[in-house]
Parts: sequence; C-alpha cells; structure tokens
Amino acid sequence: MKILKINTFNTKTIIKIIHGKENKVEREVVDVVIVGAGPAGIAAAMMLAKEGKEVVVLERGDYPGSKNVFGGAIYAQPTAEIFPEFWKSAPVERYNVEHRFALLGDNDGTVIGYRNEEHAREGHYNSFTVLRAKWDRWCAEQAEKAGAFIVPQTLVTQLIIEDGKVVGVKTEQEEFYARIVIVADGVNSLLAREAGFHPEIKPEAVALGVKEVIKLPKETIQDRFNLEGDSGVIYTIIGGPMQNMLGLGFIYTNIDSVVVGLGVSLNELKHQGLKPYELLNKFKQHPVIRPLIAGGELLEYSAHLIPEGGLNSMPPLYKDGVMITGDAAMLVNNIHWEGTNLALMSGKFAAETAVMALEKNDFSANTLSLYQKKLEESFVMKDLKSYKNVMPFAEKNSSILMGYYPKKVNEFFNQFISVDGIPKKQKYKSFIGNAFKERSIFKMISDLTGFARVGVGVIK
Repeated sequence: MKILKINTFNTKTIIKIIHGKENKVEREVVDVVIVGAGPAGIAAAMMLAKEGKEVVVLERGDYPGSKNVFGGAIYAQPTAEIFPEFWKSAPVERYNVEHRFALLGDNDGTVIGYRNEEHAREGHYNSFTVLRAKWDRWCAEQAEKAGAFIVPQTLVTQLIIEDGKVVGVKTEQEEFYARIVIVADGVNSLLAREAGFHPEIKPEAVALGVKEVIKLPKETIQDRFNLEGDSGVIYTIIGGPMQNMLGLGFIYTNIDSVVVGLGVSLNELKHQGLKPYELLNKFKQHPVIRPLIAGGELLEYSAHLIPEGGLNSMPPLYKDGVMITGDAAMLVNNIHWEGTNLALMSGKFAAETAVMALEKNDFSANTLSLYQKKLEESFVMKDLKSYKNVMPFAEKNSSILMGYYPKKVNEFFNQFISVDGIPKKQKYKSFIGNAFKERSIFKMISDLTGFARVGVGVIK
C-alpha cells in the first residue's frame, strides 16, 4: 500500500507527484483536501479520485483505521455504492442473518430475534461485521488505487481562512491549500468548531461508547450463537446494569472474536458518577451475557464518543470552500445504531458536490449547498427527520423506557413460565395489581399517549 508520510513527503513533493511536474506558481493548490480517513473521508476520496480529481487525505493516525472504533457492522447497500461488490475482496468478518433484542432485568432477561436466510445470499446481504483496523486500511487502498493520496501521521491543527472563505488547512508542519476542504475528523471535530459550525459539544448531545473485542474459537461462536458457516448475529440490549439510564448494549459476532459493549449518554454518566469500564464489566457479568463470552481472551478495549442528538444537534453542513461530513456533522441514527452508512453517504454526496463545484470553478456556499440538498433527498436526512423527537422523549423518560417497562416484561414472562402451585389467574391479577401500584393507570395512559405521539411523528 503506497501511503505518503508527512515526514518523508512535503507539500511540494505531493503536488509534484499529483501534477507530474514542478508547479511554478507561488501557491500550490489541489482540488480537494479531506481531513480524516474514516468512512466519510475515504468515501469522498474514492468518489473524487474516480472522477480524476486531485485529492489528498490527511489522517492523524499511524494508518487509516488505527484510531477508528465502533461496534462492528457495516450495511451492504450504501457501502456497495462506494465499493461495488466489496464482499468479494474486502476483509469482512461475517454476514449477519439475525438480529436479537434483549430486555434485561437484574438477573433475568427476555430475548426475541428476527432471522432471515435471504441475508445469507449474495445480492441480498444486509450487513457485515468488520474490524475497523483491517476494514479502513482496505478502503484506503481502494481509494489510493483510484488515485487518491493518503497522508497518515498528520495532525491538522486549523483551517486556513481568507476573506471569510476556507482555502486550505494547516498541519503541525505544513500548509495544504485546496479549492475545497472536506472535514471528516469525527464527532469532537476541532475544525468544525473553529469554522463556526457548532459550539463546544454538550454532554447531552453525545454518548460514550465502550467495547471489548474478545477472542473465542470459531466453533465456540457457532455453537453459542446458533450460527452456520460465516453467518453472524447482532444483539441490541436494553436494561441490566443500564436500567433507568439512556443507553444500549450490543454484541457482534466476528469469525473468531466477539465484540461486546455499550453506549450510554455522557450526561447520564456525569450525573450518576459512573465509570464506563465498571459499567461494562457489570454488563458482561449479566446471566444473559456471561455464557456467550465465557472463557474468551480480551484482545482490545476502546472507548469513543457517539453523536446522539440527531437532527436537533446537527450543525450547518457547508460554508464557502468547506463541507462537513460523518460524525463531525452529527450524522448518526442512534435508534438503529446507524452511523457508518450515514457517514459513507455523506462522503459520497460531498464528493459529488465537489465535482460539480470544480467543474463550475465556483466554491461558494451557494454552490456547495447542493450537498445538503442531496442529503435531504436521501434516506439519511429523511430518517433523521422522522426520529427527531425520539431522543428528546427518551431523555425525558429514560427511567421508564429503560427501567420500568423492561422490568415488567421480564416479570410477566417469569410468571407465565413458572409452575409453583399458585393458580395462573391469581398470578396475573397479582402482576397487574403490582404494576398499577408502581405506576398508576393515569401515568400509563400518559406513557401510551407519549409513545403514540412519537410513533406518529416517525411515520408521518
């Protein structure tokens, strides 16, 4: 993989390689500089390079993927728009055929699942698990083959702004000038803040995700998760040690490892004084989770911030000479744990907009507004608009959604399956009576009204 290193190649050398000759003008300028080699940045680089544009990607990590972490699934359809038939050569782990949902109590749990064998067939794949260190490097290789230049070990410190327009970026050692800058440096984007896209992110607008990659033999994973061949399963988990908190747990299966983790509102952790790794350890010891990972070897622990505010916390997406993509633009659908596919599509749309702007030789905000129009016409903004009221409702009612109702579901199933000499009718009456004692019928009606109002907003 021919990746340029900043300590070996300076700006002039890169421009010379791109242009094929020494440029005599005072300022060397490329078409597009992209900050960040995550999904959004590499998607943009890939699309621009395919169109023959001069594109340089600046990545602060040792290599693409070295600092990028997430739960573990990419979706086939949006990914294939950037990398057609990627599954034939990319380092994917498993194709997912089942999604299970678990409601956990203190020591019990209710698990339901949906399985579709169609998702095991080529052309019908829904999602794949991947390990980002391998996956991101492969994606960067494809972008390089298309003509993009990847510059790792390079920290971008600020934007270069002249007459109110972004015209490039500064690193610790160099200045890169470009006709367009695409910001794709993650949720805690200093560049987005510097450019005035959004102020410092508030704790309630992000969640903290923590996860472990646990090594297990392939055969053990097949048996414990009821899998065949290279098929996989995803778990979404509510409750357990996260009861009454706005947060979800997850499990993903790889070929010979399992990813287990959780994401909890940073505001919740702050107010309750909780340490995320302690919460994760309790989560792993829950009787529904513990048998799935027993005997495994810890390979990796990581933590990262996840945008949580959805549409309500999105910043402006473009200004003169610059567009903001992926997590830096807060493009995450937390209800469905979707972030990578939104990042990919935002990178694609930013690249398409940049191509048009380069052809017009117009890099004004008016021209770059096409980027937002493309997002709004796609599933990305339509989904975020559908769910815009869900997170505020969930924040206000987290103890009910994440505590009371999951607990009642487990209590009901415990009563339903138990045989202990007590008549079923008596059990059901007792269950209903206790439920109303803990939460009055008026509050339940209010809950139902709230659920309905949010649900109507989603399908409206």
